[in-house]
Amino acid sequence: MIKVCHIISGDLWAGAEVMACHLLRELAKDTDLVLSVVVLNEGRLATELREANLAVTVLDECRHSVVPLLGLVRGHLEKFRPDVVHSHRYKENLLALLASAGSGARLVATQHGLPEPAGRGAVRRSLKVRMNFFILRHFFGRTVAVSDDIRGRLVGSLGFPSDRVAVVHNGIPVSPAGGAARCKSSPSFSIGSSGRLFQVKDYPFMVEVAHLVCQERDACFQLAGEGPCRGAIVEAVQRHGLQKRFTLTGHLDQMEPFYRGLDLYLNTSLHEGLPMTILEAMACGVPVVAPAVGGIGEIVTDGVDGYLIGGRDPAAFARRCIELIDDAELRSTMSRAAHHAAFTRFSATKMAQDYQRVYRDLLAD
Repeated sequence: MIKVCHIISGDLWAGAEVMACHLLRELAKDTDLVLSVVVLNEGRLATELREANLAVTVLDECRHSVVPLLGLVRGHLEKFRPDVVHSHRYKENLLALLASAGSGARLVATQHGLPEPAGRGAVRRSLKVRMNFFILRHFFGRTVAVSDDIRGRLVGSLGFPSDRVAVVHNGIPVSPAGGAARCKSSPSFSIGSSGRLFQVKDYPFMVEVAHLVCQERDACFQLAGEGPCRGAIVEAVQRHGLQKRFTLTGHLDQMEPFYRGLDLYLNTSLHEGLPMTILEAMACGVPVVAPAVGGIGEIVTDGVDGYLIGGRDPAAFARRCIELIDDAELRSTMSRAAHHAAFTRFSATKMAQDYQRVYRDLLAD
């Protein structure tokens, strides 16, 4: 029997929270594991985990300063006495290290991505990133990278010992017939994307692609999500006169109907770890056009379930979109391949099995 405590912020419903939710639901099925989850904010993650009958303790970071919060986490760990503490971001990594000191618990952290461009607060963010990597390098038994690309950076550029960095690809629940039930609500060809409206996602670039596609074909574009770059995206839509062709849906609680309403998923990120949104689209049988950056090439097989684009030329992205608009047979073939890849290679079950091996290998060291 292995006792595992997860520590995660839970203030957002973003990639790390979605992945953790899928992971914990699957791990809970293993009768050889006893799970406890510390969530630092009340929110959707805590709600979803409670509904799955997991043991969730919310220690609200908004109500406690650092030292009292550390004491609460330490008290929880002393009571639960885990064999493994698994954390998911910098703050949680630091809490896991300090709160477990002297307990004998082994530490695991998931590295969900690489640092995004700093912008404002660059010095402070840079210090935090360096401190986080120092902690992981020296005190954690395993750092789990969600892609081979991230592992390569950790080992090759940041000095992580290769035997302490594992790769576990993100996974999602995938129905065996997940690509079948599409739900089109518009006669136009529908191209969409979803995610936080942040600089690293480069959604104004998506608008440039939309402009080129709409000059030649009848297509509509949808973007689901919220974030600080919304104004820049709206400005780009208005500049190109795409108000009737490009819809910003805002935040959506239920994403599956969004994906099932698409003919094509378009990603325009400057960098990605292993994006849950692409996996979710593929699970619904939606082909993908995306840049060949980060871990995307570990999900999408160019020419099989989508297209990977080198460089940042919007015309190159537009050409691939138009190719799929024009070729229904190719689109259908890629749709089946996308679902098959999600079902066979990126299921939540497989992800959980891989993390179970990480835990057991760590405890056997």
